[in-house]
Amino acid sequence: MAEPEFTAMGVRIGKGLRSLTRAGQVRIRRGRLELLTSYGSEIDSAPVQAVRASRPWFGSDGRALADLNGKRYLLTLGEHDPAPGEPGPPAAGRFIEAVRRAAGRGD
Repeated sequence: MAEPEFTAMGVRIGKGLRSLTRAGQVRIRRGRLELLTSYGSEIDSAPVQAVRASRPWFGSDGRALADLNGKRYLLTLGEHDPAPGEPGPPAAGRFIEAVRRAAGRGD
């Protein structure tokens, strides 16, 4: 199995004012962006070429917007402290850059 190009765990995923999960996963693998619950169930996924990732006009640096399949998700990355010996969660800027790189839109 190929290694994911980007993985973030412990991500709060929301849609509108509703929180879908407080400890979800965001993964870019094999050219697809996947939003998963903490149990690994798929919330939504789409080819990275069809995903638009950006920063919201409001909020902290740890937040990103992901538009896929006509739905907008608010992702809160980097909010939680890592467990001892574990690397910290990726910041929203790294997520946005990973989407652009995987879609071939950035260097």
